[in-house]
Amino acid sequence: MKIKEAKFICSNTRADLCPTTTLPEYAFIGRSNVGKSSLINMLTNHLKLAKTSSFPGKTQLINHFLINEEWYLVDLPGYGWAKVSKDSREAWRKMINFYLKNRPNLACVFVLIDSRLPAQKVDLDFIELLGTMGVPFVLIFTKTDKQSAPKTDSNIAAFMQVLKESWDELPMMFRSSSTSKEGREEILSFIEEINERYHNQEDSY
Repeated sequence: MKIKEAKFICSNTRADLCPTTTLPEYAFIGRSNVGKSSLINMLTNHLKLAKTSSFPGKTQLINHFLINEEWYLVDLPGYGWAKVSKDSREAWRKMINFYLKNRPNLACVFVLIDSRLPAQKVDLDFIELLGTMGVPFVLIFTKTDKQSAPKTDSNIAAFMQVLKESWDELPMMFRSSSTSKEGREEILSFIEEINERYHNQEDSY
């Protein structure tokens, strides 16, 4: 997939205020400071599409970006240890859960995992939530350039092994680096494939 155009559409705190559309959308979410904004900018080949920051919790709204006039990329607030108040974290949790439950054109959620770390409870809990809701998702292991390939392989294998304890079928996963652009073509090809299925399903009605 070639990204010809990527433009910001709107920010919201409620799913019912998000764009009214039948276009498929793909939500990106992960633990605070997992490299989400950098990944989004790398995928879209737009250095300033999503705001990056060394301060966790920068994204506080549901941000919609229209890609190629064909699909939406959605930047969701991170979860985890962002240095914000308990009330703000609870508000984000409710906002994200409401979005996940009430967005009919949500084609897939990309859950970003820091490849440098052992399995984190906050990530496992969120993955379990998606499973409970029946929301389709895949994993993206980020920052693969920050360590040796064997270390990345080991951490990913350990994470997937933990998932095996509660999942009969493991989710699809990608490796990525916003610096080396590892994973870019694979992730965009996956989105293109889902888009084709989505539109074929619509045409069958």
